[in-house]
Amino acid sequence: MSAPNELRRRDLVMDEAGIEALLQRGFCGRLATVGSDGAPYCTTMLYVWMDGCIHMHGTRTRGHLRANIEHEPRACFVIDEPGEVFDYGRFECDSTVSYASIVAFGRVTAVDDVAIKQRFFPALMAKYRTAGAPRPKDFFPRIDQIVLYRLAIERISGKEIVLPDVAGRWPALDRSQTPNATPPA
Repeated sequence: MSAPNELRRRDLVMDEAGIEALLQRGFCGRLATVGSDGAPYCTTMLYVWMDGCIHMHGTRTRGHLRANIEHEPRACFVIDEPGEVFDYGRFECDSTVSYASIVAFGRVTAVDDVAIKQRFFPALMAKYRTAGAPRPKDFFPRIDQIVLYRLAIERISGKEIVLPDVAGRWPALDRSQTPNATPPA
């Protein structure tokens, strides 16, 4: 695992409780892996945060993702949650967006334990199922046709910008990064 870089914007660091909450509520994430030719590959994955690890699933058929993980299990998983765009200063470029994001680094392994798969799928369905759909619950006839991936996290960080209340936004508060700039006439 690469050494962590020093965070430049320490004012945006998300605390552990915020990281845990985003892991629980995040809709999906992007898993980044590296192939045997050194090429990066990033794919969007539905996931479940379970047992202190990120769990994802895919087909048992060996494809791009599986080949990459077999070549190099080190991976990166990103979850982000956009908020509202807001102005913080008097110039058009004095705008930002509220957001929350995490970046998790670790190693991905395929999980063959049927008991873990049988816990994963009800958790996945609880997170993503269509509410009230009249279908059998906790019945997964194709469980042996999938591969369950687990990202064991070795390092994780989070950042966020919280949408300030109206008094903390422009024009009530001008936080322009170029307060002495003058627009052309």
